[in-house]
Amino acid sequence: MRIAVVGAGIAGLASAWLLSRAHEVVLFEANDYLGGHTHTHAIEMDGRTYAVDSGFIVHNRAHYPLFTGLLDELGVATRATTMSFSVHSEASGVEYNATSLDALFCQRRNLVSPRFWGMLRDLLHFYRIAPHLLEGNDPGPTLGEFLAREGFGDAFCDEHLVPMASALWSSPTRQVLEFPARYLAQFMANHEMLQVRARPQWRVVCGGSASYVRAMERHWRVEVRRQTPVRLLRRDAEGVEVVTDTHMEKFDHVVLACHSDQALALLADADEREASILASIGYQDNETVLHTDARLLPRNRKAWAAWNAHVPRDPADACTVSYCMNLLQGLETPQPLVVSLNRTAAIDPARILRRMRYSHPVYTTASVAAQARRAEIQGRRRTWFAGAYWGWGFHEDGMRSAVDVAQALGVAWAPRPAPASITIDPRGVPALWPQS
Repeated sequence: MRIAVVGAGIAGLASAWLLSRAHEVVLFEANDYLGGHTHTHAIEMDGRTYAVDSGFIVHNRAHYPLFTGLLDELGVATRATTMSFSVHSEASGVEYNATSLDALFCQRRNLVSPRFWGMLRDLLHFYRIAPHLLEGNDPGPTLGEFLAREGFGDAFCDEHLVPMASALWSSPTRQVLEFPARYLAQFMANHEMLQVRARPQWRVVCGGSASYVRAMERHWRVEVRRQTPVRLLRRDAEGVEVVTDTHMEKFDHVVLACHSDQALALLADADEREASILASIGYQDNETVLHTDARLLPRNRKAWAAWNAHVPRDPADACTVSYCMNLLQGLETPQPLVVSLNRTAAIDPARILRRMRYSHPVYTTASVAAQARRAEIQGRRRTWFAGAYWGWGFHEDGMRSAVDVAQALGVAWAPRPAPASITIDPRGVPALWPQS
């Protein structure tokens, strides 16, 4: 069969990679690069070039079995990384890094702060009771309702849990509080985050995440059309018409591996179920900047972490996150390399290296209900929907959706056991700059 795949993020790449084993595949991508959120930049500093990621960064073997199976099959090397987390609150001035006791109490005044100790007690209490959210079948309360009902303090809510969830899903505070609490607890349980010890080892792709995209291209039989946005799809009993700016082509099937809102916009003849389900899963844009302005990291260098959440003074403003790519990717550079979301105004313009806009799914009770209805539209009228929005919005979710589509179209795949030779031991966290 001749199959069109629209979108070259992880869902589209994996769909094309698998389907090309048995079918003729044409991959359409609006951007001039393949990867979507898999976006690696060549950054030059002092005569050296560094591969720096600004979208997809980390994974682990325990909870990304399909994606790590893809890396193994392609022979792409990975290395261990840190997933340390810090918070800086403008309103209270609190800073901490949850990695070690020294970093946790990098502000020594917190050793005698009842509010700070209350946050730590609430953290342990949350770990104890959050699993109860998974009991029963009802959707349960929103996160905001759950935190209020259980009496969690402001410090835990405002300076730990909400900033952490905001960082994970690139979502504003108000949207995080509207998350179904059960959904957040399920994600945290599945990723072994509801525990203090024995958490999984996180990893990054050596040479930047785009290394796996290049390896894919070397191993597939796919006709790739970059900078070719699809404008419209029309379907009939004989196939699917794919309309671009210059051509109209007929395919036997189409895989819409773009965002849910984009998929709906492309369907010239969307039916009621497609419109209802896809419209219930919304997306939001996040302005993302790669830069060297260390002021967006915590003021106390002991608090510098891989993920650095910033809580604004005005509660109505969104929490933001800055990723220290030196820590995440093991890069030793003369200046820190930082990726910040939605804080462009605070960055020295002279230190900006790249500007991007990425969209992330928004999770609500309605979107979770829509996810459960995927079977109502999947494969009907020769149309398939693949994307991380069917899960928690992460790389493994996009990969899983592609594997499901490929299997339905006659291409079964399961990851093989990992060969030990493609794993690289960590060099340790580099000593980046002197501690103040």
